[in-house]
Amino acid sequence: MIIKTSPTTNSAILSVGSYRPKRLVPNSEIVDRIESSDEWIQQRTGIESRRFAGPDETVITMAKAACESALKRANLTMADIDTLILSTISYPYQAPSAATELINELGNPKAAAFDISAACAGFCYGVGMASDLVRGGTSKNVLVVGVEKLSDFTDPDDRATAFIFADGAGAVVVGQSAEAKIGPTIWGSDADSRDAILLNPAYTEFRNSPDKGVAQLGWPNISQQGQTVFRWAVYSMSKVGLKALESAGLGVNDLDVFIPHQANIRIIETMVKEMKLPDSVLVADDIRVNGNTSAASIPLAMDILLEKHPEMHGKLALLIGYGAGLVYAGQVVQLPPAP
Repeated sequence: MIIKTSPTTNSAILSVGSYRPKRLVPNSEIVDRIESSDEWIQQRTGIESRRFAGPDETVITMAKAACESALKRANLTMADIDTLILSTISYPYQAPSAATELINELGNPKAAAFDISAACAGFCYGVGMASDLVRGGTSKNVLVVGVEKLSDFTDPDDRATAFIFADGAGAVVVGQSAEAKIGPTIWGSDADSRDAILLNPAYTEFRNSPDKGVAQLGWPNISQQGQTVFRWAVYSMSKVGLKALESAGLGVNDLDVFIPHQANIRIIETMVKEMKLPDSVLVADDIRVNGNTSAASIPLAMDILLEKHPEMHGKLALLIGYGAGLVYAGQVVQLPPAP
């Protein structure tokens, strides 16, 4: 007996939306606590400022705003979405998932929904899975969301990380297409170096406890081995980018836009040189004004790039995400059409 399957179709990114917190935090607000300077931060990372969410801006409210923007631009409603994939490391609960809270807030509590814990690579993981779900007939329209409130998980006194991380949300709708507009996903991990980036549990002793040594779990903080991550990213991720181009049947001269994870401007610039991207390729540098938003960084950078350069709608872009794990993913996509 032959199992019946749905006919395969092609997939595309139909739209992108984003949400940036209201509060812009320049380096000058951070440097005193870490005995640093604006010049030092910009030289090493390119970061000039970042956005921190306020008490009323949560992982869910930011993700909802980004999703609503993406839905509106795709001329769809939440009723048209059958699957939602949410990538984050800053939702404060292990279960139930952030994705199920979000579909409730968006008004379609019957959609399939799940979280991805792949840190800064999570958005590209989500795009790859969404594309496969659409191509295989499992889903028709998929919302892929990257969202972080990393200000809750950053130690403001840690000189290595206090100035890096930020908050925000970005979302895309992945749906059916007459032509293939999302290339194969190249992904993997170097888990033998997974300790290079950690969310460290914070323990404090119970007060008035009769049992000495008993501790309670507090908010964790991010730590990272900066040089280890830097070397891994610049020399390994350029190879991933070239492989993603090759798997899509393309070369560097076919590319219009490069949107890497916004971790560090020096990493981005070195990747551009390693891949020998031509000067004609527009490179996203959202890291400068909005910091490192982990899973949200690529869709946030995509949205602002298209806002500044509307002529890039429908052009070919290389996406690469990489981070804690150490995990990575990348693919070539055709950027969404103008809304």
